[in-house]
This record gives sequence, C-alpha cells and structure tokens, in this order.
Amino acid sequence: MALRATIFKLELHVADLVRGYYDSHTLTLARHPSETEERMMLRVLAYALYASEGLSFTRGLSTTDEPSLWEKDLTGTILTWIELGHPDERRILQASGKSDRVVVFCYGGHASHVWWQGVQTSVARAQNLSVISVSPAQVQALAGLARRNMTLHITIEEGTALVSCADDSVAVDIDVWR
Repeated sequence: MALRATIFKLELHVADLVRGYYDSHTLTLARHPSETEERMMLRVLAYALYASEGLSFTRGLSTTDEPSLWEKDLTGTILTWIELGHPDERRILQASGKSDRVVVFCYGGHASHVWWQGVQTSVARAQNLSVISVSPAQVQALAGLARRNMTLHITIEEGTALVSCADDSVAVDIDVWR
C-alpha cells in the first residue's frame, strides 16, 4: 500500500520590504511521504520570497520534469523556475533555457558549499541563475513552525526573512551566492 501525501493548509501573509510586495495567500501544501518538514517549510519560504500572482507549487518530488515551484504567465511561459537542494548542472542549464529566471535554494550547510564548488564553473553561462543558501539550523527552526493548519507572517528585509506564527518566530538569513 502506497503512502499518501500529508496535506497542510496555510494562510500566508507576506510583507516584502525589498520588492514592495504585500499580500495574503491561502495555500494548500501536499508533503510527499519522502519529503521532510524542513524541505516543505523551505518551499514556503521560497514562495514568500518570490510571491506573485502566477507562482505556484508543482507536483514536487513525484515529478522529475518540474521544479519545486514555478511562476507562469497567462500564456504558460515559465517566468521563474525554483529548485530546492542540489540539482545537477544539466538540470540547471535545461531550466535556464526554459525560463526567464532560475533560483536554487540550498540548505545543506557544508554539503551545499561542496555542491556549489562542483557545479559553479559548468553553470557559469546561465546568466539567469540565482543561488541562495539557508543554514540547516535555521531551516530546522523553520520546520518547528510547521502545523497541519497554520498562519504565517513573513517579513522580508534586506538579507533576512522573519517568519512568525501565533506563538513563535524564526529569523532566516538569506545568503545569496550568485
């Protein structure tokens, strides 16, 4: 018998002082059985950092030809392709050709540094690539806010996202590598 995804309901309030974006989103997240709460909450953070009308979660881990999140325009053109973890250089270059912007969120600490050193040269021609790192300790603290029904307020300032719920808050440093 196959395990089913766990459904999370999220009321997300985003105040992005950098982009001047202020909005609320009612979201449903499906956490794949093999996905950790850390990775799921990093998807939420990525959503808040790039929130827009066309941004959405994809089918995720169960689909290899889609990123974790993407933003499409009304014609179906991919504007933003967001990956989590350590994708190989071929996937990054393919995403770079399919979309206007590619963002990779790393959250593996030292392993992320090793990954980036290994792919940095081969993805140098991808001019639309951004690589963001979040410390594993901060992602773990972020996972502590996860609830099946949650309301999160995320305030984004230069280099930091303050994520808060009714009884706790976590400051997450956004380290832009490229």
